[in-house]
Amino acid sequence: MLVLCGSPVSNYYNKVKLALLEKGVAFTEEKVNTGSKEEAVLSASPLGKIPFIRTERGVLCESQAILDYIEAQHPSPPLVPADPWQAAKVHELVTFIDLHLELVARELYPKAFFGGELSEANGARIQKLLKKNLAGFMRLAKFSPYVAGATFTQADCAAWASLPLVSMATRAAFGEDLLAAAGIDWKPYSKLINERASAQKVVADRKADQERAAAAKAG
Repeated sequence: MLVLCGSPVSNYYNKVKLALLEKGVAFTEEKVNTGSKEEAVLSASPLGKIPFIRTERGVLCESQAILDYIEAQHPSPPLVPADPWQAAKVHELVTFIDLHLELVARELYPKAFFGGELSEANGARIQKLLKKNLAGFMRLAKFSPYVAGATFTQADCAAWASLPLVSMATRAAFGEDLLAAAGIDWKPYSKLINERASAQKVVADRKADQERAAAAKAG
């Protein structure tokens, strides 16, 4: 059986988990924290990143590679359109979300979520780049009602997991939700995805993990 390794607090872990649940793939979970230096983790994910999966064929890291493997192994229900052009447009959106939005906003996380420092110059650089990239994303995203159009796809696995983080991080760092400022009405979209049983399971598991961590810290 496939084993999903990582942490329920990771958006990329939840991107993969949402896809697995949507497809009804049987899997178990193994808690692994990001940045681990253990050889067992590095042999599976050379940069110590999460998530990664263990399969009977071996291990695989990088969330999008994992999603594409899952799609190939379990094509129904599809999370990528059969039409090559439409499939490419879904992958285009995923790339924009992962690389041009979340990866840029990730530089804000130390300040936004952990009380770290952010220099004025670095903050200005990140803010300028995010505004540019969000404007580009708006030219691609449809939200009608899903990110790529009428059907739920891999792009929604990425968007649902990461857009709220971009919103929270920019609001904490700059006092302004840059998604909302760019015209991305992400809250109704997030509510739509949250109505899915798969998303409710991901949210419940994340909350339970956070409560366990808080209890362990308090104890």
